[in-house]
Amino acid sequence: MKPVFVINGPNLNLLGLRQPEIYGAETLADVVAGLQHLGVALGLVVDARQSNHEGEIVEMIHSARNDAAGIIINPGAYSHTSVARLDALNAYDGPVLEVHISNIHKREAFRHHSFVSARADGVIAGFGTMGYALALRRMAAVLGG
Repeated sequence: MKPVFVINGPNLNLLGLRQPEIYGAETLADVVAGLQHLGVALGLVVDARQSNHEGEIVEMIHSARNDAAGIIINPGAYSHTSVARLDALNAYDGPVLEVHISNIHKREAFRHHSFVSARADGVIAGFGTMGYALALRRMAAVLGG
């Protein structure tokens, strides 16, 4: 089976360091290790990627067209600004799940809208880094039938 791409957007490389009162103390490496371990238990391969550059993230989504069974994406701040990312996701035929560590609907008004949500098959927000594991479990259910 093709891997599940877990794509992380801008500033998520600072997870555990940046605003831990909002995003927690767990690092992105911790999240990825946990997802890879869970992936084995679920019979999935996790291919985790991160970039602070919109064009690179668009390229990751493009490569998923041939190389990924599904996409779990935490778009970060690009959630609220990136039509390019939405267009790339609209060209992808597999399942897409959107994850936000914080509850974007309890934050500043500009964070309440996500372009990615227009394409996502499901959105998980406000469960901290546990949202990634919830998304991977849902992806396993979707891919399994």
